[in-house]
Amino acid sequence: MASVDRPGSGGVLPFFVYGTLRPGEVNHDLFLRGRTAAEEPARLPGAALYEGPGYPYAVERAGSAIAGELITPAAEAYGELLRALDLLEEYAGPGSPRNVYDRVAREAVRGDGSRVRAWVYLAAAPLAHRLARTGTEIPGGDWLRR
Repeated sequence: MASVDRPGSGGVLPFFVYGTLRPGEVNHDLFLRGRTAAEEPARLPGAALYEGPGYPYAVERAGSAIAGELITPAAEAYGELLRALDLLEEYAGPGSPRNVYDRVAREAVRGDGSRVRAWVYLAAAPLAHRLARTGTEIPGGDWLRR
């Protein structure tokens, strides 16, 4: 998986969130409350969801999809929110061996079927490979229904 966090390649995008950043979950209140312009249900095709220690990991996998929310940050909060979420998700930058998650741009699907490019944090490659072999998949790809 190639990260697309490079100047000119991603720009200002909404976020697709699928775990503790979803409405009603602890990190939504800590990081997103008061910083969003819109929040709507969405799905991320081409990904599966795995149990983590109190939070999930999304891993790329054809033929699967995960449930989540499409979060559009308030314009004035975007830069601060991007930095805060990168810290939360232990994302140090494209290709960093310290990454727990990689921030990548993917197409999410809104409830009406329209598609939108969004940032999503996927498990970094070494972790993704381990999860695919030995992880516990969340049936149906919905953290809130686990």
